[in-house]
Amino acid sequence: MKNYILPLLLSLLSAVTFSQENDITASLYTTYETYKEKILAKRRIKQEDLQPLLTHYKNVSGFTVSKVGTSIAGRDLSLVSLGTGKTQVFLWSQMHGDEPTATQAIFDILKFLESPDFNDEKDAILTNLTLHFLPMLNPDGAALYQRRNLLGIDINRDALRLQSPEGKTLKRVRDSLKADFGFNLHDQSIYYNAERTRKPATISYLAPAYNYEKDVNEVRANAMKVIVFMNSIIQKYAPGQVAKYNDDFEPRAFGDNIQKWGTSTILIESGGYNNDIEKQEIRKLNYVSILSAIYSIATQNFKNLDITDYEKIPENDRKLFDLKIEGAKYILNNKAYKIDVGINRLEVNTEDYSDFWYSSRILDQGDLSTYYGYETFNAAGYTLKQGKVYPKQIATIKEASHLNFISLLKEGYTHLRISKIPYKQLSSPFPLHIIGSKFIISDKLFLQPGVNPTFLLEKNGKNKYAVINGFLINLENGEGAFKNAMIYR
Repeated sequence: MKNYILPLLLSLLSAVTFSQENDITASLYTTYETYKEKILAKRRIKQEDLQPLLTHYKNVSGFTVSKVGTSIAGRDLSLVSLGTGKTQVFLWSQMHGDEPTATQAIFDILKFLESPDFNDEKDAILTNLTLHFLPMLNPDGAALYQRRNLLGIDINRDALRLQSPEGKTLKRVRDSLKADFGFNLHDQSIYYNAERTRKPATISYLAPAYNYEKDVNEVRANAMKVIVFMNSIIQKYAPGQVAKYNDDFEPRAFGDNIQKWGTSTILIESGGYNNDIEKQEIRKLNYVSILSAIYSIATQNFKNLDITDYEKIPENDRKLFDLKIEGAKYILNNKAYKIDVGINRLEVNTEDYSDFWYSSRILDQGDLSTYYGYETFNAAGYTLKQGKVYPKQIATIKEASHLNFISLLKEGYTHLRISKIPYKQLSSPFPLHIIGSKFIISDKLFLQPGVNPTFLLEKNGKNKYAVINGFLINLENGEGAFKNAMIYR
């Protein structure tokens, strides 16, 4: 009989834990818009976007904003601290300059903590914990919307040599705080999926290994338990869209070393979510799950959770495309072949790094039956066809804007020749590619990985769909999530 008592008690404690935390989680989710920091509305944020917010928190009672370092270009690295508890919780974001989702969520959390609401929960947090936020560790990379810093190195591979001022700052702050818990906040590719499913890995977690053997001590076990709790939260709002990041030990990485140095470290990777290009829904999930995890640490409820549930989280896989065309007929050298086409839309930064346009590519083709798409089109019965150049040369883009593009696509035209293409015009706003006066287009369709995906889908002698720069357009009703086509001068 005694053999059954302990598992039963653990099960009951776990049930009570989830019940207690569910109330605050649901409330955080439903009230999110109240605390969303509205001035951070897009992914491409820069340090100057954060400065007014940091200046604001310098003047808020209970908040301390300190300069803790500078980047290679001399940009300030700031630490925002609040709370009086013994347990030190350290959160840092945007170690990679093009991974901003959690930076936005941090300022949502700060706005929540500043508000007069949720007093009981905030009292539990701020009397038991001291919170420290280091948003945008790599402001130079953020200014260029690039992963690496100005030294050209990955800061997350600088934990041993400490050559970057940003890496030195991260270690110095961690050491000075002797942080009990650390949240290492990143973005990952939107093309990761939860293993063996078509669902994107919207959030991936990891309690990093601290040695090659992947041993689990109390420090790492606590991180695993917090992840078990966070997974339970995300499953309510994005079911099946949580995965586990690869836990191979990387001796140069900060997460692995911070775990080794005694801080229970939780890696959070924000991936993809359907129709969430600017990752605002994922930002919300970060806000809810991180705040709930902080509350769980404050109440110590995470300790009742079973780390075996951590191992049940599926692994990350990389089997997603933006668009997958299935089972189309492709004619090459007068022979017909059945083919799948996997297409990704690659972002190209504008000159000031504040926006982007798409230059899409075929990533793979052939039998892609083990792959998935955010958008999947069953092309059985359709034949892929090469598009044509509209025979009339147009003088300007303004003049071209009066054309009926859906009608042109139905007629098989995918390219538009324009005499005067503005020098600063980087992409076509129309669902046809713009080409210069002398640019030549082949009259035969030739598909290969790496080429721009532009073709028509013909059925019963009529063009029913078009793929232009990787965007699928329904030619019956004009529907399709189109953003831009290309310019070939």
